[in-house]
Order: sequence, then C-alpha cells, then structure tokens
Amino acid sequence: MVGGSVGKGHGVVRVVAGVVSLVLAAVPGPVLAGQALGVPLSAGQTLAGPLPAGRGGEDRGAADLSVRLSASPPVAQPGQPLIYRAQVRNAGPGDAVLPTLTVRLPDGVRVLGVDVAECGPGEAANEVVCASTKDVLAGETGGVTINGLVGPEAHGPLRATATLSSEVVDGNEADNSAQVSTRLDEGTDLAVRLSRRARAGRMVTMAAVVRNRGPKRVRDALLFFDTGGARFLRAEGARCDPLPGSLGCELRAVGPGERVSLRLAFVTRKRGPRAEATVYSARLGDRHPANNTARLRLG
Repeated sequence: MVGGSVGKGHGVVRVVAGVVSLVLAAVPGPVLAGQALGVPLSAGQTLAGPLPAGRGGEDRGAADLSVRLSASPPVAQPGQPLIYRAQVRNAGPGDAVLPTLTVRLPDGVRVLGVDVAECGPGEAANEVVCASTKDVLAGETGGVTINGLVGPEAHGPLRATATLSSEVVDGNEADNSAQVSTRLDEGTDLAVRLSRRARAGRMVTMAAVVRNRGPKRVRDALLFFDTGGARFLRAEGARCDPLPGSLGCELRAVGPGERVSLRLAFVTRKRGPRAEATVYSARLGDRHPANNTARLRLG
C-alpha cells in the first residue's frame, strides 16, 4: 500500500558508535555512520550565555556560588539522547574568582557536545570541566548544556553530578554541588531481515521481516530503506512513501514476540544495487542496535 505521510516529523536514523538513535528532522535521510546525534553544538554557542566576566578581581567579600542540574527527558531510553543543563549563580556579595564547573555524566552515557567554549573533557570519558577564564560578578548567572547519548549497556537509574569550585572561600558550600537522577526505561529489541524473492527484467521483489524481541510493545515502528537508486513500485504489508534517496514505511503495532512481513517491488537502474533497511522506534530505545539494520544486494 502506498500513501500517507510517513517520514514527516519522524526523524533520521543515525548510528553513533554502534548505537542506533533518532535525530529529529523534517524528512528522514539515509543512515550515516559516525555522526553525532542532534544538532551539533559549536564551541562558544550558548543558550543562556557563558559565565559572565567580572571586574578584574575587585573584592567585595565572599561569593556564594550555587549550581542546579536538570536532565531531559525525564525518562531516558537506551540509544537515545539525554540532555543535561547546569545553571550557575553567584549570590554575592563578592565576585567569584575563576570558578570551575565539573559535570560528570552517568556511566554508559557518552558526551556528544557542549555549548560553551570554556568547557572541555575531564579525566573521565563522561566528564565535562568548564574552567572560567574570568571572574563571575555577584548576582550574575550562567550555564552550560551538555548533549549526551545513552548507550545500550547503560543501567538505571542514571545519576549525574555537577560541582562548583572557586579560588575564594564560599560561606555556603552546601549548594556548590547538585545531582539529578533519571529513570532508564528498558526499551525493546527490534530486528530486521531482508531476502530477495524474484527478479523479472529490471523489476526486483524483496521481502522484509521485522521482529520485536521485547520486552515492550512498539506502536510506532518505522522502517527506512536505502535502495541504492532503485525506483520504488509498490509495497504490501505496510504503508510506504518514497522519500528523497530512500523509502519510509510505517508499520503496524508489534508486540513482544510478534513480527511484521512486507513485500516490496523496485525497478533497478543497474545490476545488483545494494539495499539497506533500518528499523527503529521514535519513542522507545533499543538494547541491541546491531540487528536494527540489514543489507541485501538486489541482483
């Protein structure tokens, strides 16, 4: 069946260090290996501004620094993004001298990027250190956003910490550190397999089988094909739409232990183009991303 609006507002599949993830986009594109997830954050680009500059060491008393840490979404999924926001404030009365913010993401969560130029990797692979090169004025605020990716090996709850330090004494050190705990959903395990059924001249028919190995029921399973330039003719078993350079199919709900079978027909422009199919859920993560992709030569 052909028709519908598959792909509009769903997303693009990316493979980051072997983890299949979702990148929000208007129209899906092909799977790209080794690319970061989401809109990459360039150095120096900020959401709430970097830590503001002080007045060259003017001393008006001790500074009371504080930090807050939040995570989004509230429930994480394996193989999908987890974004942290650390918000720093100096309640005064003095300026904070060269403060340093250290954010440690949970084990199993990889740092993909930050939005402040003063931030860099810490000693651990999942640690970010932001060492301000200038003082922070009393009453001023600043912050950093960290894009993380939850690996399939991660175990919840996911606990992240943020710690502030400065070269002046802080009379209230209780609020110099913060922690956030995020629940980790188990997700599910989708898999796809391809097999060529027949060839008649330039027309090739192909079968695709998507299995859900559980534990969650998937109501929004999507299957995207890169057909190597072959032109899509028809599909049975799912609603499929041709997209620029690919084909998107919206599958019915797939319960644990169930499968969905599709038959697709293409016209090839050359002998033996390679087809690649990737299945994923926009809502649920996947603990075993290696079987989310299958390849087959159409010829």
